[in-house]
Amino acid sequence: MTASSPIVLALIPARGGSKRIPGKNIRLLGSLPLIAHTIRCARAAGCFSRILVSTDDPTIAEVARVHGGNVPWLRSALNATDASTTIDTILEVIDHMEANGAPMPDALMLLQPTSPFRSVENIHRAVALYRETNGESVVSVSPATSHPWWCKRIADNGELLPFLSGIDDGLRSQDLPPAYTLNGSIYLCGITNLRARRSLYSAHTRALVIDSPEEALDIDTPFDWLIAEAICRSREETSP
Repeated sequence: MTASSPIVLALIPARGGSKRIPGKNIRLLGSLPLIAHTIRCARAAGCFSRILVSTDDPTIAEVARVHGGNVPWLRSALNATDASTTIDTILEVIDHMEANGAPMPDALMLLQPTSPFRSVENIHRAVALYRETNGESVVSVSPATSHPWWCKRIADNGELLPFLSGIDDGLRSQDLPPAYTLNGSIYLCGITNLRARRSLYSAHTRALVIDSPEEALDIDTPFDWLIAEAICRSREETSP
């Protein structure tokens, strides 16, 4: 990696067989299949050496290609089960590229299709932060909608208890330190770090704060899908 221009690969993981939302990755969200929103955003960013889609499903692969995604091979069955991890999928892509003599990037940005409203601006912010911190991982987060200070747990006897120890219920919301949650939109990590640590986190991972609730939406349930559809309708109604 050079200080001014890291070579970044965009990887869009899209396994088939979604249980909660059948056919999720190619289901129409607005006028486009879900995966197409992420492919188009990555292409519009113009900062990636390649935009690869990792999928085990030939139908997803074909839809991805139609919308500009690069699917040079299908994911192995080993990394296409419910027990497969994101890291295993990423390392399979890196190993496959290396074995086939493809130019190796400095870093990989994971762009999950379940975050269809991420912006080009935040992709650029992530790359800039990666460069400024000399290759520390960058992970997108959003302000927590429910502060952990107010979270509770239920004891075996049914008693309601603070989830965190030492809680002072007398504090006001505005007196609490800011809390953030992972939103799944952007993960950017160096290739060397991915292999050495088997993690998207580096020694001093940096936070990319995304304040927009729309951008932070991670579609995981049918209810999330309804929210995404409402956002699409609102955008279509307000677009010129």
